[in-house]
Amino acid sequence: MSASRTARRLVAGLLASGALIGAAALPASADDGHGHRPQAPRSSVALGEIQYDSPGREDHSNRSLNAEWVEVVNTGRGAVELRGWTLSDSDGNRYRFKNLRLAGHSTVRVHTGHGRDTRRDVYQDRREYVWGNKGDRATLRNEHGRTVDSESWGRHHGDRDHGGRH
Repeated sequence: MSASRTARRLVAGLLASGALIGAAALPASADDGHGHRPQAPRSSVALGEIQYDSPGREDHSNRSLNAEWVEVVNTGRGAVELRGWTLSDSDGNRYRFKNLRLAGHSTVRVHTGHGRDTRRDVYQDRREYVWGNKGDRATLRNEHGRTVDSESWGRHHGDRDHGGRH
């Protein structure tokens, strides 16, 4: 192989390496050269079923309060740490998840009343109902405050937002 051919291959290899290092150093908000920003990865965690109307007589008993709940579902294979995630309603009531690792393909129910937290059930420890029977919105946010999923009913019925996934 000639010296000039070897030099060209060496230069080409260095240029390619520089391009890879430069691409890796680009900020996450950079576009792809076509005016498109990269999409944030979709979360495997979403809202599941919501029991916003406690069955039976709403007598503010702990049993009645705990019959009002929202499910949070992990549809992915890997576990997700929910510490710092929040679940809130339209009125600003907010529940912040503590130490809860949601296993893959599993569900946790967030009850309104008092109880002992487990892997499958956690409790907001409230004495008042949270979810409005005539209309409300449940919003799930990750530890960075970004909306992961939301579900509304009543006056906004049918309005579902999957954190930008339409």
